Amino acid sequence: MDSQRKSMEKKHGEVVLNIAGEDQTTTNDPNLGSLEEPTPHKPHCPSPEISTNSSPSARKPPKPPQSESLLRRRSIPTSALGRPNSRFVERTVPSQLGADPVSVSSTPRAPREGEEEDDDEEEIFSKEHLHEHPARRRRFKLRTLLEWAILVLSVSCLVASLVVDRLQGYAIWGLEIWKWCLMVAVTCCGHLFTRWLINLLVFMIERNFLLKKKVLYFVYGLKKSVQVFLWLTLVLLSWLLIFNRGVSRSERARDVLGYVSRLLISMLIGSVIWLVKTLLVKMLASTFHMNKYFDRIQVSIFHQYLLQTLSGPPLMELAEKVGAARSSGQLSFTAKGKGTGKDKEVIDIAKLHKMKQGKVSAWTMKGLINVIGTSGLSTLSNTIDETFQETGEHKEITNELDAKIAAYRIFKNVAKPGCKYIDAEDLLRFLSKEEVEYVVPLFEGALETGKIKKSALRNCVVKAYLDRKALAHSLNDTKTAVKQLHRLATAIVVVAILIITLILLGIATTQVLVFISSQFLLVAFMFGNTCKMAFEAIIFVFVMHPFDVGDRCVVDGIQMTVEEMNILTTVFLKFDNEKIYYPNSVLSTKPISNFYRSPDMSDAVEFSVHLSTSGETIGALKERIKRYLESKPNHWHPNHSVVVKGIVNVNKLDMALYVNHTMNFQNVGEKNSRRSELVLELKKIFEDLSIQYRLLPQEVRFSYTGSGSLPVAISNRSIQDD
Repeated sequence: MDSQRKSMEKKHGEVVLNIAGEDQTTTNDPNLGSLEEPTPHKPHCPSPEISTNSSPSARKPPKPPQSESLLRRRSIPTSALGRPNSRFVERTVPSQLGADPVSVSSTPRAPREGEEEDDDEEEIFSKEHLHEHPARRRRFKLRTLLEWAILVLSVSCLVASLVVDRLQGYAIWGLEIWKWCLMVAVTCCGHLFTRWLINLLVFMIERNFLLKKKVLYFVYGLKKSVQVFLWLTLVLLSWLLIFNRGVSRSERARDVLGYVSRLLISMLIGSVIWLVKTLLVKMLASTFHMNKYFDRIQVSIFHQYLLQTLSGPPLMELAEKVGAARSSGQLSFTAKGKGTGKDKEVIDIAKLHKMKQGKVSAWTMKGLINVIGTSGLSTLSNTIDETFQETGEHKEITNELDAKIAAYRIFKNVAKPGCKYIDAEDLLRFLSKEEVEYVVPLFEGALETGKIKKSALRNCVVKAYLDRKALAHSLNDTKTAVKQLHRLATAIVVVAILIITLILLGIATTQVLVFISSQFLLVAFMFGNTCKMAFEAIIFVFVMHPFDVGDRCVVDGIQMTVEEMNILTTVFLKFDNEKIYYPNSVLSTKPISNFYRSPDMSDAVEFSVHLSTSGETIGALKERIKRYLESKPNHWHPNHSVVVKGIVNVNKLDMALYVNHTMNFQNVGEKNSRRSELVLELKKIFEDLSIQYRLLPQEVRFSYTGSGSLPVAISNRSIQDD
């Protein structure tokens, strides 16, 4: 086990998820070995197109498809590599080039005894930094060594100036040596002092549990700004109290010292403005993420917990046999960050599920966003992914094919041998009763029948993967937009600090101010419209925010999918994968229809019947339509209406069937499939009831304009017709 653990730690780019369940001592019980029944090995494949060439062992699931046709299609033409790709258009075969392997492990669940649900209910996220970036560590180490060296030299000189007789009265430019040493120490080593002070402040906040949840996010975000502010405050105080006090100097020297004093004051004011700017941006980002994405993050993490739990061993069943208490699960992520740094994050699923949006702190929200952004949807289990460990393939779900394979293996892991569905009894082997009550409605048709079919499980896993991918893209684009907004605010703050510095230094005379004003007028004339568009775009992205990445929208009558969101532009993808770029300032003036945020939507099917169709036949038509809709409760709501729109040309009735889907039109393919089935069923009903449409009989008259007599054949036929 140690060697396996070491090999897992050496892999790069890995995401390790652990389910915490029963007490770890239960896994060491010698009786557990007898509880695990080896599953009989049967060759099976998830679909007719996927086959396995190797026979699995009695305890291992089948290996992923390695058919010759799929392997042949994995080779990508060189010309295709240079083309721009879409986030939501996948290749036929998942691209595993350069994918890093995924390590998997499972740990028992943590006991629930003694849990407190009052003040610590929000503490659902904990984070432990495992490794630091080596380049950053070397940079900080070099700067720290330099600061320590200067501090030691300054203190040594300070002690020598106070102890050595020859140095006690020695002065440089009218100042004793100890004052110079103190000034150098404060100026060059001020970062060291303020860093100690900030670390002490953070430690005190972390010790205060109630205070930590609310302000720790802002403390870490403002750490550098506060540190610079404190350092400049120390430098200014030492300058005013030591250099600029109690020493007689020439007028020119006093002017120079006055300039330095005003420069330090302007720098201190600039640090305060910078601190306020950083605080406002942090507050905006935190509030925006909390209001727009918390619900989706909550659902996505629960889906990952569900996939992970169902793909592992039946912990609930094992816990009952060994006498352990049931508990809610936890997710443990080891997510790859920048460089080689790793962060270990643990999420308590029960507390996350109970948490309300208004009670989420910025610190917790930041942790949840990092989890979504740094780890993908996966089924990490020793039982299912053992074959992937041997082949070294990346098991993270990266496309719909991986999601379907994962659903197939989860079905084999949960369902009884030879059974074609999963029932509540099977789920109780893996989940608690409360979790089962929440999970069953997620699967299509399971709420009515109490059984989960393989197709319903497959559709649920694919939907979870697509939602997770769209959410990750949305968070990444939002993070980019916040960074762009931060840069824009930084530019404005730099200009403001520069103007304040010029005013305090006395450089900004009337002529200088007039010159600067004229330049600002010129810039406003040239870039005024651009600034107006940028401001409107910021309001559109952070205030209006009518869609997220992956949403299906209608703009200017065109149905498109949101591909990418930036602070100035939004990229849409049409049905033929054509990319359309819209300025956000233009979108802010247009009505936008969002299918993803819409409730269950309605649809209509129009048709015509002959005027002679009897009322009994129309009544039978309505009854057949009603029975069909009630037989498809997963597709249609029972409330519908069949209306007669009008009589046309006294020979046909224009009618329409209005129905309500059990979904919105975000998944337009599923919507079209359901509508097609409904139209085909209407056709079948028309045929069974002999409902048809006929044209009115029309009178046809013939006239003969020839000079001769009427042909005999035509004449005889006319006589017979009369």
